[in-house]
Amino acid sequence: MGHMTTRRSRPGRPRHVPDSSTTSPRDQILDAASRLFVSQGFAATSTREIADMVGIRQASLYYHFAGKDEILAELLRRSVRPTTDKVHEILAQVPPLDYETALYLLVLVDVRTLADVPHNVGMLYQLPDVAKCEVYDEFRTEHDELSEHYARLAGEVASKTVRSAISFKQLGDLLIQMVEAVINMRTENPNRRIPCSEAWAIAASCLRICGVDQAKIEAAAPIAIDLLPRFMEDKVAEPA
Repeated sequence: MGHMTTRRSRPGRPRHVPDSSTTSPRDQILDAASRLFVSQGFAATSTREIADMVGIRQASLYYHFAGKDEILAELLRRSVRPTTDKVHEILAQVPPLDYETALYLLVLVDVRTLADVPHNVGMLYQLPDVAKCEVYDEFRTEHDELSEHYARLAGEVASKTVRSAISFKQLGDLLIQMVEAVINMRTENPNRRIPCSEAWAIAASCLRICGVDQAKIEAAAPIAIDLLPRFMEDKVAEPA
């Protein structure tokens, strides 16, 4: 298996348009690419269009990324990495947290990540190339790791009935699919924010899929909601 080369930026490269932003050229490329990939499609977007939107020469774009696939790979990693980075912090809270609360909290963090990732790039998960090209290996590995964490937590809380009907891996995959419904919500209405009430509903639904009873869900919810700001940059509104 080959290794993807990361290109480092050099000072003093010429730009088509002076850059008055404090955002790095690499992040500007990612932002422009995500806008174009989502609005007009990955296949229909050229690196020249991305460079033009940023205001740099096409050659400068290639200094940061080898091509479109490498850009998309980084965008996809950014849609899953914030959650995988938090999983171990969440698990470190158990105990005193119980596993039901930890799973509820993981879902809230994941929903928030998908709801806030710029331009809903999660909708590009299903592109055919993402499933087979080597450049996406790191994204697929991180996504599989997240699914395994869901499976582990689900295995700790699942009822006997659920355990007898489905494997932990299948259960983890099912939970992550439930969370990724946020991507479809944003696709249907790109300008729509995902309210806290919908995030809580998704988290509660994930626990119900595992066979957790309503009393335990109601006990887990306020604790997880209260803890969420520790795991995110900004705060979440309190329940109405």
